[in-house]
Amino acid sequence: MRRQFLFVCIPIVLAVSVKAQDAAQLKIGGGTIEIEFTSSPGQPLRKMIVDWIATAARSVSTYYAGYPVAHVHVAVNVRDGRGINSGRAFGWEHPHIQIAVGRSTSAAQFSDDWTITHEMVHLAFPSVPENNHWIEEGLATYVEPIARARAGNLTQEKIWGDMVEGMPKGLPESGDRGLDFTHTWGRTYWGGALFCLLADVEIRKRTGNRMGLEDGLRGILKSGGSIEVEWPLIRALQTADRATGVPVLEQLYEKMRATPVSPDLDQLWKDLGIKFDGKRATFDDSAPLAAVRKAIGGG
Repeated sequence: MRRQFLFVCIPIVLAVSVKAQDAAQLKIGGGTIEIEFTSSPGQPLRKMIVDWIATAARSVSTYYAGYPVAHVHVAVNVRDGRGINSGRAFGWEHPHIQIAVGRSTSAAQFSDDWTITHEMVHLAFPSVPENNHWIEEGLATYVEPIARARAGNLTQEKIWGDMVEGMPKGLPESGDRGLDFTHTWGRTYWGGALFCLLADVEIRKRTGNRMGLEDGLRGILKSGGSIEVEWPLIRALQTADRATGVPVLEQLYEKMRATPVSPDLDQLWKDLGIKFDGKRATFDDSAPLAAVRKAIGGG
């Protein structure tokens, strides 16, 4: 989850230095991640937390060809219990993330977690007006598993199986007025993610698979469009379109912003060569858009 104002593989250098019992520092992808603990987690848990944050930073750096901001502060609220929750990313004053971790959280739970990567993806896009909140959450929902897969932390079967299961949650329901005017959970997170998937596929179709959504998002970052600034959404989309050389994002936004759009997802999965039996995804590499699927997932 993100809060607005107020409110390729690349070389990666990883360094951890202990400043105090309750702090650590990482340098990854050209960015510095300052980690602060609300209370001492104890050495075994502390190492798992630092490694978990480093893994997320490497994933995000791989997708964006560098860490999205020069410096971010990550406040880890160490509490009783198990699990990871309450992630928030902020841009005002300076980029910072708040997240809660239970003292009994296991190594497997850290390995499976998506939350910290989701919050780091938020750092890579400007804050936009409240009506456009769906693009912030949709991008983080869509990019997070792809970034983790490209860094070798998720399988292709996992990311595509989850997409087949998840994307229908973003389809419009009765009374829908388009992405800018329908602020339900499904339309905000999965409707935004569906927009990103459709854009990614269309960019690759129009460019012969030479460009993808990540090229547009990298273009936004190169133009200064991180969480540290506020932009109108149309500025971000036009900036991304210039980076890819095709006006896909602006055109798709005009189509979906105020009108309910229900793409044929069954046909899309078939074209991408994805078969899902409810438990496991398998792939047909002879499908017309199999190469697009491989380019998106890095598989």
